[in-house]
Amino acid sequence: MSFEFDGKTIETDDNGYLVNQEDWSEDMGKHMAELENIELTDRHWDVMNYLREEYFDNGQVQPNTRAIIKAMSAAWGEKIKQGDLYKLFPLDPSKQGGRIAGLPESRRKGGY
Repeated sequence: MSFEFDGKTIETDDNGYLVNQEDWSEDMGKHMAELENIELTDRHWDVMNYLREEYFDNGQVQPNTRAIIKAMSAAWGEKIKQGDLYKLFPLDPSKQGGRIAGLPESRRKGGY
C-alpha cells in the first residue's frame, strides 16, 4: 500500500503503517490524521510525541493504553480515563496514535 504526500509516494504496510519510519514528519502526521478524519489538537500531539519518545528514546517501547493514561494524566495535570484517549484516537490510542506518529505496528496483544 502507499499514499501520496508532498509529491512523493510513501510506502506503507497492509495496515497503513510506514515501511520507513524516517519518511515521517509532523506535516506527514497531519496528512495521515486527515486521511483518518482526525483533526490534530495539542493533546493528540502530546500522545504522539510520547509514543515517539518511548519508541525512539527508550528501546523501541510501544506503550499500551494504561501506560499512555498514566503518562498523559501526569502531563496534563488531571486524571484521565481510557475514554478520553479513545476520543482522540477512536481506533485505539496506542495503535492508531502510533500509526499517525509514524511508528511501526505494535505486535503486543490488547490495548489496556
